[in-house]
Amino acid sequence: MEFWKKNKKKILVLSLMVVLLVATGVLNWALNRDTLNASDTATAGNVTETFFNAYRTDRTALRAEELLELDAIIKSSETSAEAKKAAEDMRLDIVSRMDKELYIEGLIKGQGFDDAIVTLGDTSANVVVVSNELKLSDAAKIVDLVVGETEYNAKSVNVIPYS
Repeated sequence: MEFWKKNKKKILVLSLMVVLLVATGVLNWALNRDTLNASDTATAGNVTETFFNAYRTDRTALRAEELLELDAIIKSSETSAEAKKAAEDMRLDIVSRMDKELYIEGLIKGQGFDDAIVTLGDTSANVVVVSNELKLSDAAKIVDLVVGETEYNAKSVNVIPYS
């Protein structure tokens, strides 16, 4: 009883704060219930956009790191002439692939796809496109674009739908 008399104001204020916190949570839930249900359908689009942006960011960072390493080899006074030439060739190859990938991604978007990621490797090309249901004719158009802009044949081009 003595504890209650000493801390009456503190207990009352604390109790009031808990009640207000619960009331705020209930009001927040009630007011945002419709918004949460409506945003569930938009979330799938955001995930797709996030995937493509994250992939591009990672690819750009990796390539920038590769280019910096190659530049260090090229600028080093301790590097042999053969190693410098190999590093220069690799650097030119990376820059060329980056340009082609960006160009082909733009062409694919021009075909009506929301987004695309193109990755050109040594022996194959991979294309990821936003599509819930990729038609064979659409895949053929994408393969034709890649084959027309690169030295790959149709069998070495992989088209991957992402939904």
